[in-house]
Amino acid sequence: MEKVNHLNYPYASTRNSTFAKNGMVATSQPLASQAGLAILKQGGNAIDAAIATAACLTVVEPTSNGIGGDAFALVWTKGELHGLNGSGRSPASISIDGVKESGHEEIPKYGWTPVTVPGAPDAWAELSEQFGKLPFRDVLQPAISYAREGFPVSPTLSKFWKKAYKVFRENLTDPMFSEWFKTFAPKDRAPEAGEIWSSENHARTLEKIAESKAASFYHGELAEKIVAFSEMNGGFLSMDDLAAHRSEWVKPISVNYRGYDIWEIPPNGQGLVALQALNILKGFEFTEKESADTYHKQIEAMKLAFADGGAHITDEDHMQCSTEFLLSEQYAQHRRSLIGETAQLPEAGEPALSGTVYLATADNEGNMVSFIQSNYMGFGSGLVVPGTGIALQNRGHNFSMNPEHVNALAGGKRSYHTIIPGFMSQGEQPVGPFGVMGGFMQPQGHVQVVMNTVDFNLTPQAALDAPRWQWQKDKKVEVEHRFPHHIAQVLAEKEHDVTIQLEPNSFGRGQIIWRDNETGVLVGGTESRTDGAVSCW
Repeated sequence: MEKVNHLNYPYASTRNSTFAKNGMVATSQPLASQAGLAILKQGGNAIDAAIATAACLTVVEPTSNGIGGDAFALVWTKGELHGLNGSGRSPASISIDGVKESGHEEIPKYGWTPVTVPGAPDAWAELSEQFGKLPFRDVLQPAISYAREGFPVSPTLSKFWKKAYKVFRENLTDPMFSEWFKTFAPKDRAPEAGEIWSSENHARTLEKIAESKAASFYHGELAEKIVAFSEMNGGFLSMDDLAAHRSEWVKPISVNYRGYDIWEIPPNGQGLVALQALNILKGFEFTEKESADTYHKQIEAMKLAFADGGAHITDEDHMQCSTEFLLSEQYAQHRRSLIGETAQLPEAGEPALSGTVYLATADNEGNMVSFIQSNYMGFGSGLVVPGTGIALQNRGHNFSMNPEHVNALAGGKRSYHTIIPGFMSQGEQPVGPFGVMGGFMQPQGHVQVVMNTVDFNLTPQAALDAPRWQWQKDKKVEVEHRFPHHIAQVLAEKEHDVTIQLEPNSFGRGQIIWRDNETGVLVGGTESRTDGAVSCW
């Protein structure tokens, strides 16, 4: 990786990157970062730290993820990059006809219909089994303590919690949602910033997961409680669905972007979208970051990549167009030729907001982890399994009800998945993990962070702090209020429908850790748009 002058880089960051030698954890919640750091100091490695941080985030950031969600990971260890797909499948008994018979023409956001098998607990256990150093029960202990003893709610967390409470109070009136309010709004409101929140049920569930290495969640007492709740409310999820779940080790996919290999998890995740956009963009020369032409080409490439993603990404076993073809030089050249001087209208799905947590870890042994976890759309389905604190995801909402669509709803199938961890390497050496959480903003954030790093030589913190844009649909593009207004005006002249979005959290929340392979020094950045922190030693 090229040397960067970290004291005089070309874009003014709101704060400097963080440096350390022995270990580093970057995430959106300081308490979770510190939990991962504590595990490193106890002798754990980056994999142990990632698991501890992920479990802790289900407690200290429940607005974005939970025990009942999915997870993906990219793990660099012993000179090799490994991919883990920890997403769950739809219930075997669900079908388009069955959903229609239950009274839905579209897959609802809330309730049992969009619930898929949660993959996060098994992903934690699988990572621990394959690459961890410390006992699994020890790694989950920080999360258990925070759930039992409570923690003071952070400002951004409180804001999202209040938004979710307002939406749920207005829309979730069925008795099956009552456990959510008991768990997350015990005082008939969302907690204020600085207020202590705890969940004894959540703590006991984490203990059962720790003691059984997640087996209780898929075969034992926790599985029985989940399925009993499903059967009580007409859900499709069964004991067989949970018992059949396995996290899957996969071969990461990549493109080479100006001498750096950018890695993602293969479909069903949308990392393919980020890679395809970068494959298109590498055919152009970018000499200036703050240029209307730079932004125009980024946006147009992103739109083309999303058009293909919406048409082709689903469970890889059901894809009709190969990943290799979509990432081929020939296809990139064809798609690149479609970018002109004005905004185009490619066909693509309409991006939506989401709730996700991303974290990055590194240790002094050379291990590095890029990890992402989500319940989707904030708190997910609105369902909490009674007596467990388990908030269930609604990932099935991404399925199509069109039987001809590649991502059509079917039993035992993984849906198009928004959460994606990223990783960068150069030659045989790791550069490090990166990610930007936030629904369909994620591949757009990946492209912007990679280009900020590679094309414009920005440090991790500067790469994250730089103003972002987000394509929404058709020609609609949102930009942050800090985005250069004169460039926004030129984009509008190029027929982009540009609007200024005042909510900074609409543009994702990212983390980065890079390693200098000559010295072993780690340099990290964390999201300035939320309560993020880099913990290190």
